[in-house]
Amino acid sequence: MLYTDSTHLKANANKNRYDTAVIAKSRADYWEALDTAIEQDRAEHDKKPLPQKERQPSEKETKVSRTDPQSGYMARDGKPKGFFYLDHRTVDGRLGIITDTYATPANVHDSIVYLGRLDRQRYRFSFDVGAVGLDAGYATSGIAQGLEQRGILGVTGYRRPTPPRPGMMPAKAFTYEAELDGYRCPQGQLLAYVTTDRTGYRHYKSDPAICRTCPLLASCTSSRNATRLIIRHVWADARERADAHRLTPWGKRIYKRRKETVERSFADAKQLHGHRYARFRGLVAVACQCLLAAAAQNIKKIALALTPKPVPIPA
Repeated sequence: MLYTDSTHLKANANKNRYDTAVIAKSRADYWEALDTAIEQDRAEHDKKPLPQKERQPSEKETKVSRTDPQSGYMARDGKPKGFFYLDHRTVDGRLGIITDTYATPANVHDSIVYLGRLDRQRYRFSFDVGAVGLDAGYATSGIAQGLEQRGILGVTGYRRPTPPRPGMMPAKAFTYEAELDGYRCPQGQLLAYVTTDRTGYRHYKSDPAICRTCPLLASCTSSRNATRLIIRHVWADARERADAHRLTPWGKRIYKRRKETVERSFADAKQLHGHRYARFRGLVAVACQCLLAAAAQNIKKIALALTPKPVPIPA
């Protein structure tokens, strides 16, 4: 049983000294598998293969520190803004021993590097991983599919979907019917499959001739041609099964242990090992800091685990 999460370390950099630049986002671990799944899905729907094109990470404009350019600018909801690093840490569920630590700039999402680091632990230490506990940041279709392929049960936190515009009907009002491969709208119309795009999403569209006379049109879509579009990932079934794990009795027990394992590990690191701040500049130096903190914590954990338990003296 392994638990994984990440925590931020404030970079040793002035947040007011920066340049703006357009950078590419990190490459996901599962891109090759996703490309194969897209080709298979299009073939099953009698669609032509997409033109051969190397998948490129999307680009975004962000701030780049002049003091420590290898740090990343973090602007997440509920998190402080500025230049930070992330420590992606995995601990075992029994003793809380740290089995992996990996430093990245703060603008690298948790889910991007997860499967690669999980495989590294499985192969390097011959771990027979039965289940993993993850927070909502890892609740993606790619991770759910990757865990199923590896025969690992994943329990992830609830990830709230993006809310629709005020007054508009959410996507959850439409029911997916697997046997018909379509979505049923509240008025009974079946949104049929149209295509699968390069990002791995199937498109389901309504019939505009029916929608124009629908009493719910104003709250359903603002499209000029009166068409409602619903998208569904090719690995959505795996994501739904992973979400169902969280609601089972054993899934609730596994997820509850997160705060006693990986969250506790980060709390000790911050309180006792100065893990709130990056003491050095540059990714390699920060990675060394993360490794040293993990080594110190593991020494204490292993010492406690090997200490003989006191034998009670009979009365």
